[in-house]
Amino acid sequence: MRNTLHLLSRPGRPRERMKLLSLLDHARYEVLPTEGIEEAVLAHVPTERTVTVTASPRRGLGATLDLTERLAGHGYDVVPHLAARMISGRDELAEICDRLTSHGVRRVFVPGGDAEAAGAYADALALLADLRTLGSPFAEVGITAYPESHPTIHDDLTIQAMWDKRQHATELVSNLTFDPTVLATWLARVRARGVTMPLLLGLPGPVDPARLLAVATRIGVGESTRFLLKHRRTLSRLTTPGGFTGERFLLDCAPALTRPDAAVVGLHVFTFNQVAETEAWRRDLVARLGRTRGAAPPTAAGGPTDMS
Repeated sequence: MRNTLHLLSRPGRPRERMKLLSLLDHARYEVLPTEGIEEAVLAHVPTERTVTVTASPRRGLGATLDLTERLAGHGYDVVPHLAARMISGRDELAEICDRLTSHGVRRVFVPGGDAEAAGAYADALALLADLRTLGSPFAEVGITAYPESHPTIHDDLTIQAMWDKRQHATELVSNLTFDPTVLATWLARVRARGVTMPLLLGLPGPVDPARLLAVATRIGVGESTRFLLKHRRTLSRLTTPGGFTGERFLLDCAPALTRPDAAVVGLHVFTFNQVAETEAWRRDLVARLGRTRGAAPPTAAGGPTDMS
């Protein structure tokens, strides 16, 4: 792939370069609770990096909670996905909160989820309201944001949903988008509507199709089909010669990400359990950005030494 980092050495772009270094330093990795992922995280992901654990309808929320607890025990800052439709009601939610807080978990991510509602929670907002009723046990609560149009929900409604959740949540986590113009337009629109929560930008890590298929298969036959259908656009864009790359996407997004009102504070990297490749990619990009004229050298953890 052609190296485009030289573009950030042009006059007026050091601020963008430093912003990208900061985002890469605050990148967190999403993993699926499948066999072998705990060992892969321990082998390839430093404990300074936050790990989020998805919720699988087939495996149940127990798999998410179990992996969260084990990784927290290894010293990671872990963010479990509490998919609202997978939780039956306030009693189960209270048990989950007690279980997680007893293991030092202080952050959660609350999507609606893909499963049929198991009980009281038809959407994320209802669960978020109950978290407040339970005393807001988590310091940080993330909710989903949709730069790309949702397949079944109008854009105005997804932005309204973020507004409705603002009293219960502390951060936005964006779903995947591959178009910098779409992201910039959406971000400006969200901020203009008064949604000011900081944003973690969703970004796919390096994906090998064969390994992604193996991950999907381990999830289960029916669910693997849904998984692959859900991410078919990701696969297509990442495997087409000259197609999407995370590096070029970040470079193209840099002007929008550095706007004073953008409030983009980090990356949420969809690893599809390819954590070794993802961490290697992140470190390589940090190192090359650091070698771009005038940038700060990377720290041992892969970030810049001075972001002031």
